[in-house]
Amino acid sequence: MDLIASRAGRLGRILLNRPQALNTLTLPMVRGFRRALDEFGNDDGVGAVLVTGAGDRGLCAGGDVRILYELEVSQQRCFADFWREEYELNARIAAFPKPYVVIMDGIVMGGGVGISAHGNRRIVTERSRIAMPEVGIGFFPDVGASWLLSRAGAVGLYMALSAASVTAADAIDADIADLTIDSRDIERLIKELSAIERAEDVDETLRRFARQPGASTLSSCRRLLAEATAHEKVADVIAAFAREGSEFSLRAAEDIRSKSPTALKVTRALLQRAMRADALETSLTNEFKAACRMLGTHDLYEGIRAAIIDKDRRPKWSPERLDAVSDEAVEDILAGDATPLPTFKKWNSSPYSHWES
Repeated sequence: MDLIASRAGRLGRILLNRPQALNTLTLPMVRGFRRALDEFGNDDGVGAVLVTGAGDRGLCAGGDVRILYELEVSQQRCFADFWREEYELNARIAAFPKPYVVIMDGIVMGGGVGISAHGNRRIVTERSRIAMPEVGIGFFPDVGASWLLSRAGAVGLYMALSAASVTAADAIDADIADLTIDSRDIERLIKELSAIERAEDVDETLRRFARQPGASTLSSCRRLLAEATAHEKVADVIAAFAREGSEFSLRAAEDIRSKSPTALKVTRALLQRAMRADALETSLTNEFKAACRMLGTHDLYEGIRAAIIDKDRRPKWSPERLDAVSDEAVEDILAGDATPLPTFKKWNSSPYSHWES
């Protein structure tokens, strides 16, 4: 089974079980996750939920977009069903009314961020590498990442445009993770969480395992990031990084410059909308509209081909320049189409707040 839900005392467990595919998500996995979460959330005998990934490479590398690439053209619109249910799950996780402990060990990307960073007990390790790399496949940071990254300020915009992966300390600094533990303690932590008697025991247990996350690399570049990302146009952001001239800024400029021009402009616009949004669900709806329109773009399939299918890392974007992507084209993508939107179901009780140290 690709997803295993189980009980250990008062702990509900959800295990992503596709280690050979780095636990990438499929529609059946999303549906199984939702069913398990609903069951655990509504069961008074469950005090908390723990989410982990099988294998030692990472929690989850995102949605399995290889499936989209391999669909017949006439079937590609069906992939909107995956996004709709995935985004509904993301909102469900964000509002979960019990401690939701997720171990973000190893690689956590794309949809993996969606099932973790919206939770209320987000655990990272020294092996964590967290990223929203979608602009590199002609897409944009989705699963509510426009909401999360827009609230991380300059660091968030840098992550969104560059597709850079960050460490545990950077993730905590960007408020997409809460605390660090040593990866060698994961199994012992799971054993102790399985013995909880009350929901309140979760935080006490986590505090015993917490370690200092170390220095945040991106926090040391805070001023540079703030100055470079203050520009409204992506081209000006790239130019600002290039002008600064340090090794970090030159790499940032090149990283952004290599990504899909269409995806970069759509990403910038979505983060701007997320800054004005009143709720995560608003950002998820905006992302869903754009995702459905992106199904008809060249860059999404070309990006998947270059990164996942042929792995030549040489995508041929169309248009290939930022100045060839008009504001009208971006607005057309953001407007969406007639595809039915996600619907967001509320829990009966108020969610726990994020970890407070």
